[in-house]
Amino acid sequence: MHSSETKDADPVLLHETSSSPPKDPYAPSLDLVATTEIAADDPVDLPRPTNFFRQVQWTADGTTLVASTSDNRLSAYVLPADLLNPTGRPRLLTPHGQLQLPEPFYSTALSPYFSLSEPQTQLALLACKDHPLQLYHVFPESRSSPPLCSYKLIRRETEEYICPESLLWSWPGTHFLAGSTNRLDHFDVSRTGSDGPVLTIPTIPSKRHLLKGGGVGMKGMVSTLSSQRPDESGASIVAAGTWSRWMGLYDVTRTNKPVANWSIHGVTKAHFGRDVGGNGIVQTIWSPCGRYLAINERQASGILVYDVRGTGQPLNLLIGRTATTQQRLTCDVFPGSGDYGGFELWAGTEQGNVLVYEGVGAMDGVLDKSWDWAAHTSPVGSAAVHPTGSVVATCSGAWTSYADRELESEVGSTDDNGQPRLASTCITPDSALKVWTLASNTAEPVAQDNSEAVQ
Repeated sequence: MHSSETKDADPVLLHETSSSPPKDPYAPSLDLVATTEIAADDPVDLPRPTNFFRQVQWTADGTTLVASTSDNRLSAYVLPADLLNPTGRPRLLTPHGQLQLPEPFYSTALSPYFSLSEPQTQLALLACKDHPLQLYHVFPESRSSPPLCSYKLIRRETEEYICPESLLWSWPGTHFLAGSTNRLDHFDVSRTGSDGPVLTIPTIPSKRHLLKGGGVGMKGMVSTLSSQRPDESGASIVAAGTWSRWMGLYDVTRTNKPVANWSIHGVTKAHFGRDVGGNGIVQTIWSPCGRYLAINERQASGILVYDVRGTGQPLNLLIGRTATTQQRLTCDVFPGSGDYGGFELWAGTEQGNVLVYEGVGAMDGVLDKSWDWAAHTSPVGSAAVHPTGSVVATCSGAWTSYADRELESEVGSTDDNGQPRLASTCITPDSALKVWTLASNTAEPVAQDNSEAVQ
């Protein structure tokens, strides 16, 4: 899996035939059970949103959704115990806890032992520019509550703060990992203040080394971190990805050296005969069994899946997803069911659909979606599956430009030349957090593509 394996790969189509399982004629039906959107008889009456949802994730106990928004807020939504009881219309979601930060935060990690019944576990790590890493309570007394503690991460030469773009706080929760430019930093949660990390792992040789950037190591900003489910000894492999399209596997509990490094540039063309684009890794995510690794890129129309524990080679290319935006569009996985085996991968698109791929890892080659549904009308920042598999959370929104008719109809906002005094960008009208429930579809299958929108 070293870069030399793919750098000059011969474009022989190793998996040229698509091997997607047949599309499920009994794909689940989805019902919207809760949303942050205010219902209105006429959508025109609704004001344009002033912020949008960037990402949403479930807490470890599955009781709460924690969402980040474009206006530097972190919001916690506790879902009611009777969420799935029929009510006739979707419930309105309102935050039970909110943090308003004065500056953007670039990464968030929730405590892996979060429990709604134990306030001391309800924590989130945030990485902000020009600040130490900060630990907050997700149900603070006020929006501007100070952090509970901080962790110092500075550049020794200049003493400036380093702002990680990825954080990983995994079970059992005694340590966390921060990824920044050309380095990984391992922290002990109990050592707060000025102690700094207990271990720093450079992802390339020394900056003064002749081999810097010369094909050795993993150069660039570490944009994503994820870990396997721990084995019997408690160890797990961490997958790190960079904006420069490099991958690295690390066992930080045993060594400060990488297990493997490789570039994904040209991999889809060499192994599957398809160029799906790609301009930086936004997410690495392990299959529930810990054998397979999915690599999610921005500006890519496919998701690459590696068989890490088996062959160490690319196994699947998941196609049909439009994601030409620079925005992070994160996906989720769930154990497979039915006849296909493997695992499921749920991914949102730039158009607002959520695609579901079944049987990932069960066969090699190119896989198309098994089914999808229209969850939103703007980019889906996250699709997050509840641990039970019966509930899915999605969030949406993005920056966009004003339409000509909106500029023409704007009243009372003109400059000296009579031109509209508007910003060049605005928020998409659909900026919402939604919760969906899945049910088996017992209706007779129809002979058509299973991608109809759920109304």
